[in-house]
Amino acid sequence: MKLSDFMYDLPEERIAQTPVEPRDHSRLMVLDRGAHTVEHRHFYDVIDYLNPGDALVVNETRVIPARLYGVRAGGGACEVLLLKQLAPKRWEALVRPGKKLRPGALVTFGEGRLVGHIAGTTDAGGRIVDFECEGTFEAALDELGEMPLPPYIHEHLEDRERYQTVYAKQEGSAAAPTAGLHFTPELLGRIRGKGIDIVPVLLHVGLGTFRPVKVENIEEHEMHAEFFEVTPESAQRINAARARGGRIVAVGTTSVRTLESAAEDGVLVPKRGETRIFIRPGYRFQMVDALITNFHLPGSTLMMLVSALYDREHILSAYEEAVRDGYRFFSFGDAMLIQ
Repeated sequence: MKLSDFMYDLPEERIAQTPVEPRDHSRLMVLDRGAHTVEHRHFYDVIDYLNPGDALVVNETRVIPARLYGVRAGGGACEVLLLKQLAPKRWEALVRPGKKLRPGALVTFGEGRLVGHIAGTTDAGGRIVDFECEGTFEAALDELGEMPLPPYIHEHLEDRERYQTVYAKQEGSAAAPTAGLHFTPELLGRIRGKGIDIVPVLLHVGLGTFRPVKVENIEEHEMHAEFFEVTPESAQRINAARARGGRIVAVGTTSVRTLESAAEDGVLVPKRGETRIFIRPGYRFQMVDALITNFHLPGSTLMMLVSALYDREHILSAYEEAVRDGYRFFSFGDAMLIQ
């Protein structure tokens, strides 16, 4: 298939700049794959579409303040976006301006509180950065780093926690698994009370989220590796839900990629490591029965993933309807349930 097959027109005013409060008061578009129907609800109504015995699978990754603004040794501002920790003070990162930050370059942050040495390059065009600081790197990052909001969000985020899910635990992501931003503790409590098991998995969001598809033939696109983990307990609970006739409802595309990366012959197995799974039309899902997700960028691998779960024509039609009906798009936007 072609990249152009996954494009749609989106006016800039439809891109959400600030999150809805309370979290679960965003809008919810519900797509029924069997009946080919569309419903318009609010996110707190999602409980009406979950059944006793289902497993709701969430990604418990936590976003780090991964964006650092510094000064190059020769003068001039620069930006370093941390993607993946390779050692206690060594990171894979994206940098700007790339032409000025080649191996051997030196960058200082916070008037020398933190120093970065560009140690090498990656195959994907990133950099390997070695850091020096007094005390722990984590303390320096917490002091100097900013939340890595996507470039299409121009408003300042006052509360860092608003770019975290309420169930975020394990630090390591360069971006939030945004479908989970809609849940509140109260809504999760009501869901548990209905007899739905809320099961955590882990995928640290990395370069795959930021890297656009640049080839017209999508088969030629290569995904970047991201760390994931399914624990033995989580695997057991999800398999038990399937055995009792419940559905596996993934919260976000990162949960989908985790589940499908750990599936073997229709059974979820405990697994940890790196995944490059690229889910696109023609893919046969092993674990995921339904998906709660946000609206995605035109031509993105996430658009391709949701088009694999439903067909591309109905997804594009739903997106066009969402634009007409005033839905808010992307990280702080509204949600979609595909079931």
